[in-house]
Amino acid sequence: MTPVELTPVQLAELLRPMLDTALIGFDVDGVLAPIVEHADDARLTDGVGASLATLSAHATIAIVSGRSLDDLERRFGFPEDVHVIGSHGLEIRGDDELALEPNEAHTLRQLALLGQKTVDAAGSGAWLETKPASVVVHTRSADPALADEAVAVVSRLAAMVPGAQVKPGHQVVELLARDASKGDALLALARRTGCSPLVFIGDDVTDEDAFVSMGDEDISVRVGGGETIARYRVCGPDDVAAALTRLI
Repeated sequence: MTPVELTPVQLAELLRPMLDTALIGFDVDGVLAPIVEHADDARLTDGVGASLATLSAHATIAIVSGRSLDDLERRFGFPEDVHVIGSHGLEIRGDDELALEPNEAHTLRQLALLGQKTVDAAGSGAWLETKPASVVVHTRSADPALADEAVAVVSRLAAMVPGAQVKPGHQVVELLARDASKGDALLALARRTGCSPLVFIGDDVTDEDAFVSMGDEDISVRVGGGETIARYRVCGPDDVAAALTRLI
């Protein structure tokens, strides 16, 4: 099914009637923040922080990101009444710190070695990010030919490590020592809050995990291009920011 293209005004008007009851979730990079060359340079689109602060007083808002919880808290400073979920659902604001089982810690060490070898093979511009339950190979600034081959190899090797999960994304590949899904995280939060319907706005391969878990009454929105099972599409982060401004 081809997603319906929406303008910011149309997206805002689609969401407005359900603000009191819905759980409205957002990915961060490529949705609330423009994609940048290096993940450490990411910032929310102008006006988004203020819009979320206002909107969260009237609606149940969630951030569901692949970034670590610590990174989300330090870099973006989301309002206290926003639900913040990091590491694809493994870290939740207000919960105990994530602790790995011994077998998971062993898996993570193996994945870290594979990740570093991948960065070395991908060459200049590639770098390795370490999170509580995963490592992420970033290749946006690396030579595409070298990076694509290195990522293909590590994806195959990591899939053979017991307990490992491989998550590809936009010029990244994440190697996890514990299974995680944005879809599972979103559904668990909906059950906990009692909110309905679900709304999720995302831009990446991992956001499709959320879209596929949503029901017929829910609202899935893909930001930007690429294949998707989402019902709707908007052009980019500026459209998301404009829709939030319209909502408030």
